[in-house]
Amino acid sequence: MIASNNNLHPLENIEDVEEFYERLDRSHLTKALSPERPYTYWTIELYDKKNGIRGGGGLGVLAADTRRVAERMNVPLTLITPFYPSEQHQICKTISGTNFNTSNADNTTNTNHAANTFHFENLTRSEKVDYNAYGFNFLDTVNIKCNNQITTLDVVEKQLGSTRIICITEPGFGELYSGDSGGDHRLYQEVALGFGGYQALKLAGLKPAIMQLNEVATFFAALARLDELASNGMDFYEAIVYTRKHTLYTNHTLVQAAEASFHYDQFERYVFPNLKSPAVKKWLSDKFDHGIIKLSTVTIEIAELRSGVSKLHARVANYHELSGKKVKFKAITNGIDIPTWTAARVIKYLHEQGIIDKFYLPSRSETNPIDNISADKIRELKLAGRKELNAILKNHVDQYGNRIEIPEDTLLFDFKRRFVDYKRPWLPFADLEKLKTILEKHNAHYILAGRVHEGDIRMFGRLKYILETIDRDKVLKSRVHYLPDYDEELGYALSVGSNASINTPIVGLEACGTSWMKDIINLGILISTHDGGVADCGPDNYLSISGNTEAEEVESLYVRMEEVANAWKNDFELEYIIKKELENFLPVISGTRMLKDYLDFLF
Repeated sequence: MIASNNNLHPLENIEDVEEFYERLDRSHLTKALSPERPYTYWTIELYDKKNGIRGGGGLGVLAADTRRVAERMNVPLTLITPFYPSEQHQICKTISGTNFNTSNADNTTNTNHAANTFHFENLTRSEKVDYNAYGFNFLDTVNIKCNNQITTLDVVEKQLGSTRIICITEPGFGELYSGDSGGDHRLYQEVALGFGGYQALKLAGLKPAIMQLNEVATFFAALARLDELASNGMDFYEAIVYTRKHTLYTNHTLVQAAEASFHYDQFERYVFPNLKSPAVKKWLSDKFDHGIIKLSTVTIEIAELRSGVSKLHARVANYHELSGKKVKFKAITNGIDIPTWTAARVIKYLHEQGIIDKFYLPSRSETNPIDNISADKIRELKLAGRKELNAILKNHVDQYGNRIEIPEDTLLFDFKRRFVDYKRPWLPFADLEKLKTILEKHNAHYILAGRVHEGDIRMFGRLKYILETIDRDKVLKSRVHYLPDYDEELGYALSVGSNASINTPIVGLEACGTSWMKDIINLGILISTHDGGVADCGPDNYLSISGNTEAEEVESLYVRMEEVANAWKNDFELEYIIKKELENFLPVISGTRMLKDYLDFLF
């Protein structure tokens, strides 16, 4: 039985989506949620290629999923984000050279023969993007003041059911995360989103019922609201109370790559010129410490509601108010839009078996429909997924610039997520002989897919080392594939076509993660450390990597990879693992559950 369904207390008996948000208690809000007074969702990043916007990682993917779920549930939500006029794509460049220090088969050095060597370079190219090509409508322009000049921003929008995407943009806006996190251009982008985006809402005739600030880059949206209230005659104390009561700050990462500190001089040039209220200017000026301001500090001060994106994240996030009091975060674990990330045939099967309902939540039943899943059916669905993966791989190339195809009769492991230090993509390569033995013994392949953030020299060096190591070994070169320019299409394809996914963050550093959720819903096996959203359930509900040291974790990882290989050959083991994952994680991974939790918390 899926006993954890009982935790889905909000709106549990609703059958009609029209009633979904009507039954919520909004006694502390001034007005009801409505199309004119929507739930506003602010994000510096959206990853939604269908609508022409390519993000950088999980934050953007989550934003797109949240909007899709809201549209499906008929919830009035407006997402405000920049439309970046150009986007970056990753290119691998290989260079053949000559190495006069080669090794023979017996590992003795031979300096008398030259050999071709492989060198990897990580390059990017920029591609122009036009919002007109993706069905956005031009509304009008708004102006902000930055660096002693007026900057005019285009406001464009797209209506999608009960939801809207409103974007601000201009030709010189640049790419996502361009420049240093504390640099002038990044501050300009964030100020443009906040002050420009808030004007854009008014231009569209909308008043926010709630403002959800996703990460600190969106702080200036709440500041713009505070300034409007205070400059229109509301007492400053009342204005700050009102703004705080109607603002949610959602922290998405425990590794503060997105964190920024700015100098007072930068605020004098980019922020203060956009404020009308002297009281707001004074309030903001007082938040500087020795001429420096951290956006996390002021975001916490302007938002009464705070949330983390998994149970573990909410417990360990270490933030403090200016008073020194530790911030308490409400745990609302991320979820995914299940229809977007799940193979249609798998969705059909889960519906037919009564495992998920029409809201993509676990079905309620006196018996457990998951018990009816068979190993034969899992293999059948995965075989179809492998064919879909190979069809999509025709649009991608590996590190050598070649298109690859994964044989249908082989086992496939994958690592598909951002290439950052704490996610440790190098972990499976810690003992090359053991990795090679597993791949050869079980006729397995391994796909690495992920992007290194521009400027991350350390991570690029690790990726370069991995790829050059692969190139020097005949077994690894034939069975390990790196796919650059990772995107949504490739993320979906690997979820439906891989047998197992490897997730190796350092425990305590992953806020949630959602890639692993896509593997579970597509009947794949998860190998993971007990971190982020995975830790919402016990470590006995998936193949957990354990150990007190990294060396112990590496050994545990190889043991788990062997277990995966054996499970796909053994009906009982395969059924046991897949059923265990579904029983425990279906409530966790559902985007519908996530939205219900947010609405219950906010309203």
